[in-house]
Amino acid sequence: MGQVRDVVITRRTGFCYGVREAIDYAKTAAAEGKTTHTLGQVVHNEGVIEQLEAQGIRTVGTLDEVQEGSAVVIRAHGVTPEVMDRARSRGLEVIDGTCTWVIQEQRALESLVADGYTIVLLGTPKHPEVVGLLGFAPDAIVVDEEEDWARIPRTKRMALISQSTQPPWKFERLAAYLVSRCHELKIVNTICPVTIRRQQDTMEAAAGVDFMVVVGGRSSANTKELTRLCQIAGTPVLQVESAEDLTDANAFGDAQVVGVTGGTSTPIEDLQVVTQRIYELAGTREVRANAAELAASSLGRVAGSTYRTSSVPSGTSTVPRRTAAGTTTNVPGSATTAGG
Repeated sequence: MGQVRDVVITRRTGFCYGVREAIDYAKTAAAEGKTTHTLGQVVHNEGVIEQLEAQGIRTVGTLDEVQEGSAVVIRAHGVTPEVMDRARSRGLEVIDGTCTWVIQEQRALESLVADGYTIVLLGTPKHPEVVGLLGFAPDAIVVDEEEDWARIPRTKRMALISQSTQPPWKFERLAAYLVSRCHELKIVNTICPVTIRRQQDTMEAAAGVDFMVVVGGRSSANTKELTRLCQIAGTPVLQVESAEDLTDANAFGDAQVVGVTGGTSTPIEDLQVVTQRIYELAGTREVRANAAELAASSLGRVAGSTYRTSSVPSGTSTVPRRTAAGTTTNVPGSATTAGG
């Protein structure tokens, strides 16, 4: 007999606005009858990728896989200027889904390079966002964990910038470390506010429940960070990719209240499915009998329209779409709001 009587979904969850916007662009292009590709996975979530493929949207690793005249969506992580130039030269319709926050990072890097700073980039090597950023600052020194920091040279003028999904505490610690490595230190805080809020909400939830479930793709860095934060809070935690990963009621022990959170690449609808599964698997007898209704209620307490996966299917207004040339066009769907 299970013990769970309530499942609490964290506030401000679901897709971040950058991911949702890129997905909307891809869906709209496909709905217009265009042969549509995304350059790399538009989101680190296998279930979403399968859904997009079912709509005819193909993920490609390189531009060589895209036929001339086809549409290619640049994902929220962004790409290097060279990739953009090559796509244009091949006659592709480039739909720029680069997150507006990442665009700000790119512009900041260009400015720092022009000003002659030695640039330290806090980020995960080979992460798509970091690869794209290095296109704007090829000589930037990329560091991640603290054991990397000792190789940062001492220099007179240094600038610190970050991959958008890095944890704030690590950025602050690196900034303090760099004070002793240079005479002038310029700090540009490029950590995405959605990431910060997601982490804050997860920590608040972890402090008030008996058990946490983190939902997200196995390769999602921000999802892994949420799991780590729950561990720091001392709350038992389980990270899953989908409800299908929840098979053992014993994993919840004597927990009566369970918290559910998700990475920025996790559809909010997945959280409802996971919540229902928790109720069915580990709930009390009364809770199990009403699992679907309780799950819908749990989601309803935190989810407004801003946090839905995609606005395209039911919307009637327009979403401004960036093209490779930097102009915008309007596509069907409801207006994208900077949620999180």
